[in-house]
Amino acid sequence: MAFQVSVPIMSRVMSSRFSCARLRATGVAYRTAALMLGASLLFGTSAGQASEQTAALPAGAAVEAQLQEAPMQILVSLDEQKIDVYRGATLLKSSPISSGQRGHTTPTGVFSILEKRRKHFSNIYDNAPMPYMQRLTWSGIALHQGRLPGYPASHGCIRLPESFARDLFGITDRGVHVVVTRERVAPTVISSEVLPQPRGLGQEVASLTSSTIAADPALRGAMAPTGTDETPAAIASNPHFDDPLRMIVTPREPENATRTLQQLLNRMGFDAGAPDGVIGKRTRAAVALFQEGADLPVTGQVTEGLRHAVYAAAGYEAPQNATLRIRRNFKDVYEAEVTLRDADKPIGTHVFTALNFREGDRSVDWMAVPAEGETLATMTQALDRLVIGDKVARDLSAMLTPGSSLIVTDRSFARNTGLGTDFVVVTR
Repeated sequence: MAFQVSVPIMSRVMSSRFSCARLRATGVAYRTAALMLGASLLFGTSAGQASEQTAALPAGAAVEAQLQEAPMQILVSLDEQKIDVYRGATLLKSSPISSGQRGHTTPTGVFSILEKRRKHFSNIYDNAPMPYMQRLTWSGIALHQGRLPGYPASHGCIRLPESFARDLFGITDRGVHVVVTRERVAPTVISSEVLPQPRGLGQEVASLTSSTIAADPALRGAMAPTGTDETPAAIASNPHFDDPLRMIVTPREPENATRTLQQLLNRMGFDAGAPDGVIGKRTRAAVALFQEGADLPVTGQVTEGLRHAVYAAAGYEAPQNATLRIRRNFKDVYEAEVTLRDADKPIGTHVFTALNFREGDRSVDWMAVPAEGETLATMTQALDRLVIGDKVARDLSAMLTPGSSLIVTDRSFARNTGLGTDFVVVTR
């Protein structure tokens, strides 16, 4: 019963304004006190200690702590055999673990809790018990209670001590991020103009009507109509405000520029032959005809200037080199093109998470975790290389919810991402 009472207190923490530059010292102290109180109740501090901390916490700060909820994030270090539980950028509790032994190494990467079962038995390893199971992949990796001999000993899962596994099970929800790394990492508050910001309620904007949404493939299924075609509409309440978004940016496969050129020439009536990506006689002849009609020097040669001229004549815009995808409740809701500068350079894997904000707020702070360290690119460098167009930025602003996350990575998510998952990025 004591643990059940502590859950609401535990879940109400940290103001939406997490930047130290914007917090008064007293505000930081109150929030820290509220957070430590919740942590002590959750992980077993004595009643006397808890009552002392409660008495020291002013009523206004306690109410604010209950109203504000920072997103939870679980970080696992295989090298140090540790698990750290965070609310926002504040560490609540750490525990030893036992991860996968040699031959069954626990994968590193970015995962989410997909399923929870208080009582579970392995369907792979002799019906072995897995109490307080929290599934990370549908292929068999999970957090659960298990024996901790002091070294990696599991078949790939992350074993936890009994009391820790039980308490953690009681405060997590499906969708909570679990980041598994080799070295131990910690979240840090980060600022960047490219990170989405919420759009306040009541601000007058162009209507997102049913016809507007239907005409934009990126918005279908992601937004509800907010007005009529004739009048602007004030931003309506977000019906999904309690559902964090899971966003990911990954590079696209480079476009075959020659094949595109052939397709455009054919579309405009110049016979460039089959769009096979090979510049042969027919393609050069088609280029020469195009150059003649466009009053360009007739050379039949394919140059960058020739490509731009063909693109302009065909009304074609070359695609951007990266894709932003969004899931909500394990389902795809949005996709758009974005740009990664210096796409040929490695970027690593970085997880950015929006802290708490109230509906109607126009700003939110973000925290960041380097899921592959920062040897390939720092978290700031990764954001500096990301370019999001104005329209996509407006869409994100309208959709953004507390606890939403953005993964920027040059790794594929396809293998482990499917029905009933968030974006899963395996880094080893």
